[in-house]
Amino acid sequence: MDFFVELIALGIDSLVLITCLRQYYKKKTSASMISTAPNVALDKKIKNELMAQPEAKFPYIAIRGTVMSMGIPITSNNNPKVAGVIQSLKIKEHVVQRSSSGFWSDSERTIQEVHNVIPFCLTTQGIRVEVTEPLVAEYLDMEVISDTFNPTVPSVMDHIWGFFSGYRQRGVQTTEKMLREGTVLTGIGELILEQDGSIKLQPPSKKGSYYLTTLPVSTLIKKLETSKRNYGLLALICTAVGAALVGIIVRKYVKRQKLLKDEEERKIKMEETRKKRRRMIRNTQGLPENQICVVCRSNPIEIILLPCGHVCLCEDCADDISLQCPICRASIEMKSAAYVV
Repeated sequence: MDFFVELIALGIDSLVLITCLRQYYKKKTSASMISTAPNVALDKKIKNELMAQPEAKFPYIAIRGTVMSMGIPITSNNNPKVAGVIQSLKIKEHVVQRSSSGFWSDSERTIQEVHNVIPFCLTTQGIRVEVTEPLVAEYLDMEVISDTFNPTVPSVMDHIWGFFSGYRQRGVQTTEKMLREGTVLTGIGELILEQDGSIKLQPPSKKGSYYLTTLPVSTLIKKLETSKRNYGLLALICTAVGAALVGIIVRKYVKRQKLLKDEEERKIKMEETRKKRRRMIRNTQGLPENQICVVCRSNPIEIILLPCGHVCLCEDCADDISLQCPICRASIEMKSAAYVV
């Protein structure tokens, strides 16, 4: 196919463009919703404000408070002095792999990832807001407690095996992150007053993203706006690349059609020239009746009709007869040149 490479590139470009546009509108919507969401202070008035709302909830709101565990906090595996409410443990394997082209390149894969969570709340001035489902948050800022890399010391056999298998292990990276107690956190989501009087922050039930970040609201909005601009720029680049690919495809298609048209015109011209030359050398003088075309009665017979086998038409008349043999009325499946001697 003439446009195979261009079509593959256009398909990949379209997928990237769709992804960029989705992220662009997602960031745009999130920034707009956060900027218009009420920023409520955690004080004694919060319950009264919730009771005044329909269904005793704010559909989308921003609050800020200090992280406090509602049970026994999690102790860090690498630093016993650090305690928190969310712990993330990730183990990655770093390897060097040989590609199909023969080049070696670095890559990594996650061997194991574990999250430990205990109930926690955001508190200010004695008011507590329990945070639910923190792991589904769009942003969940955690502090890196430990990030160690243990290199692998390969033996001679490991080098030999790695050369033939195309796979060599460089080492293992272990990373521990935690959301520590005492961290000042901004929570953006749905705030609801339960029947027992407790207040909970949860993912929005209708629309909007869930955020648990150490950034202030204004800084988070700027971050989203920057991300939106970057995705918009990528979308413009993808659009330009797509337009260039479409232009290349159209140019190739027009050029190909022009070549096909020129070829067809050349064939027609050659056929007309051949027919003209044949008419000039035809000689019907002295031909018997059975060797003259049954239609025009002036040219010699030149075409055989199959499958009936009748040779009864000149080449000029054969162009206009394609359904039935003029002698036996049999269906014409094929016509071929005949040389009568």
